Amino acid sequence: MEMKSSTNFASSSSQEVDQGSTVTRSKRPIILKFENVVYKIKTKDHEKNKEDGGRGTIIKGVSGEVRPGEMLAMMGPSGSGKTTLLKALSGRFNSSSSSSVLTGSITYNGTGFSSSINRLTGFVSQDDILYPHLTVFETLLFTALLRLPRSLTAQQKIDLVDTVISQLGLSACRNNIIGNQEIRGVSGGEKKRVSIGQEILIDPRLLFLDEPTSGLDATTAQRIVSVIGELANKGKTVLMSIHQPSSHLFYMFHKLLLLSGR
Repeated sequence: MEMKSSTNFASSSSQEVDQGSTVTRSKRPIILKFENVVYKIKTKDHEKNKEDGGRGTIIKGVSGEVRPGEMLAMMGPSGSGKTTLLKALSGRFNSSSSSSVLTGSITYNGTGFSSSINRLTGFVSQDDILYPHLTVFETLLFTALLRLPRSLTAQQKIDLVDTVISQLGLSACRNNIIGNQEIRGVSGGEKKRVSIGQEILIDPRLLFLDEPTSGLDATTAQRIVSVIGELANKGKTVLMSIHQPSSHLFYMFHKLLLLSGR
């Protein structure tokens, strides 16, 4: 999917964060601000959206701010644009063509999106894409070897993996395989925590999660959100989309963004 962006989104003069290891860079907190964000995409029904050049509006005039230590939840009916907005705020849209248009202002500590900000950002998708034959430890170690800087030794990376496993309460299933529909492995809640672990290994200051409780029972969902809340309490800026949370989950969020259906 391609898009056009306003000048507020891309800034070649964006300030770079301090150089060094991922662990060092990640200590910089990030304040995310977005104002009047609008996202339009070309549709097949050109006559219906003729005034907008054949484009349909997915997101219309959304604004907000999330600070370090806060957990913002996006709620709304299916098709309201929760995932689209999450991807837009995390810089996951390309920036040139006529098929779609993203306008408004999205800033990270007052600057536009950059490769430095990208290295401080974690994104957990709704679907857990994991290798079924690897164990929990092997999955996280594989991620650590790929994503952590070369300045860290192999033992340091192993130690970080063990820390994340302990932090996410995965010690009991550390050596269990992930599994899939054909191979019995860890539970759905444990898979979701492994997916979250893959992102927090780099110690991101800005964490996005797309419906992290989808398909989970109430108890498991509450444990997942509690883990995410602990990450926010450590100074991370957290945004997530969530569908029909229980009252217990609802009161765990610091901020709420409601999106209406089209």
